[in-house]
Amino acid sequence: MTMWQIILLASIACAAIKLAGYAVPPHWLEKPTAARTADLLTVALLAALIAVQTLGAGQQLVLDARVPALVVAAGLYWLRVPFLVVVIAAALVAAALRATTGMG
Repeated sequence: MTMWQIILLASIACAAIKLAGYAVPPHWLEKPTAARTADLLTVALLAALIAVQTLGAGQQLVLDARVPALVVAAGLYWLRVPFLVVVIAAALVAAALRATTGMG
């Protein structure tokens, strides 16, 4: 099976799953449990993505300039600084650490 065939099958599967979502009765989605689960699942998936992209490199755990940048971003986000400022500050911290210490 070629890569394009795999991509095509995955696209069809995603579209089918999305269309199947329309078949779910609306009263199931209005329950507090379903709404809470959807909210928590979104946060959990985003946290997992951040952890993997920050600490992972293939199959290895890597501690480089991204970790302090993430700490700075988390602190600024906790202080409710605008998102664009958080991203720029984190990028500057990572760039400064890489330039001065040779970190990854």
